[in-house]
Amino acid sequence: MPSKSKATRKYGATRRDLFQVGNALALPALMGGASAMAATTGPLRPGKQIYESIGVEPVINCRGTFTIIGASIELPEVRAAMDAASQHFVQLDELAAAVGRRLAELTGAEWGMVSSGCAAGLKHVAAACVTGGNPEKLLRIPDLAGFDKTEVVSPRWSRSAYDHAIRNIGVKMITVDTAEELDRALSSRTAMIYLSAGGAMNSGPLSLENVARMAKPWGIPILVDAAAEVLTIPNVHLQRGATVVAYSGGKAICGPQCAGLLLGRKDILMSAWQASSPHHGPGRDNKVGREETLGMLAAVEAWVKRDHDAEWKKWLSYLDTIARSVSRVDGVKTAIREPEGLSNKSPSLTISWDPSRLHVTGEEVAEIVARSKPRIALGADGGFRGRQAPESPETSIGITAWMMRPGDDRVVADRLFAVLSQKRDPKPAPAAPAANLTGRWDVDIEFFSGKSRHTLTLEQDGNLLRGVHKGDFSVQDVFGAIEGGSVKLRSSDQKAGDAIVFTFAGSFSGDSFSGPLFLGEYLNARFTARRHDYGRGRPGAIMVPGGPPLAN
Repeated sequence: MPSKSKATRKYGATRRDLFQVGNALALPALMGGASAMAATTGPLRPGKQIYESIGVEPVINCRGTFTIIGASIELPEVRAAMDAASQHFVQLDELAAAVGRRLAELTGAEWGMVSSGCAAGLKHVAAACVTGGNPEKLLRIPDLAGFDKTEVVSPRWSRSAYDHAIRNIGVKMITVDTAEELDRALSSRTAMIYLSAGGAMNSGPLSLENVARMAKPWGIPILVDAAAEVLTIPNVHLQRGATVVAYSGGKAICGPQCAGLLLGRKDILMSAWQASSPHHGPGRDNKVGREETLGMLAAVEAWVKRDHDAEWKKWLSYLDTIARSVSRVDGVKTAIREPEGLSNKSPSLTISWDPSRLHVTGEEVAEIVARSKPRIALGADGGFRGRQAPESPETSIGITAWMMRPGDDRVVADRLFAVLSQKRDPKPAPAAPAANLTGRWDVDIEFFSGKSRHTLTLEQDGNLLRGVHKGDFSVQDVFGAIEGGSVKLRSSDQKAGDAIVFTFAGSFSGDSFSGPLFLGEYLNARFTARRHDYGRGRPGAIMVPGGPPLAN
């Protein structure tokens, strides 16, 4: 364990913290297309080298249960149950009923259901609340014309990319900011209320208890999205007034990656099962097989037997190994956090330093260890702490422990020590700009299978650029820089529940600049920006009229 001068224990990481640092997930090969490390693809060879056999280099997961890097490792009990389930045929409605009863016995909930992921579970519950189990209504989704229940109400802090699953049903999402707005939004048209677990656990006007109190006179069900939470028995959300709570099977519970867990009121979950595959309708595309169903049940069976305290101590030991190693680098500080909340509940290690002293930033370190062997996925510039304050001189990386495997700690410790202890020269001053980009630029973008025309209107101050980026449906600020002929710009299209980050990385040539356009989780495109042609000549003199027109 590092000395107190090097490490401190802190508390309180939340799911919102993870959203704030989501862009720090350091897997640039996903942004850049094919990995530069990829080997020649060959025949698949099951075993420890299964990914390498087809040219894919696996990563050490120091980031947590992010789906993009595989979320969690399935428990041995889960893999055994799935393998056994795959050897026999079974009637799936009978299986769902038996598993529903057993999940109720294990968790204390009225009923349980396995879905093909947490998001699919949200979709099925929304369909259940809209249709009430009426198959005539089910088959009309997403056309809700003539339906009684067509609206879902949600606080703004609950809106995220995951509520696309609910919107797929065709409902109207009503976003509220206060208890007064929630009270006015509830009506006979309200199918359900959707809450994310992190905010629902808070005290205040829109706490789960207060929302449940307002919903009760209307008989409106409440769905709590607890995807990344640990499972509580008895269930804390159901106790506080939720009707149904949804979990990811492939995160904290370490069940099948393509499974979700729904717990709550039996009548709604029966309607949700009706809206799920193997039944036809809008949920037929969310198939959960007999393997995932029994694998999820096995994960819950194992959850109630697992020694969670021993797991926590093991995770802390991983962080201690890494902290002791990097603390040997002069100027590096470490801090261990032990969150008390339920979401993403794992101890984490923040490693921080002054970038002007080591001449490297957290983002650059994350980039280095993501692109070269052994590959490590970790957080950058704050980890669980969110973004650094503008006046803070420090940069950092974050290590999340709970998805690390035995032996990973030693590999990560050695790798980070080597990277942080490397001698580097101070970064040179930025090169003088090769051009003045002030003005309007027409930007042609080539996506995988389509094209679009955007507009950049830029102002240049030395190397710095700022302005406006107009896309197909939005307008947002853009910031960046030009160093020599290298142009980098970034904008972010933010909407309720969604965000698209545009990162332009171009080279200036002639009177245009072009290059790759990185779209984060939406992969890549290419762009070419050309100065806008206003046409030849100048407009004539403009006469300002002295009053209203007498004719046209």
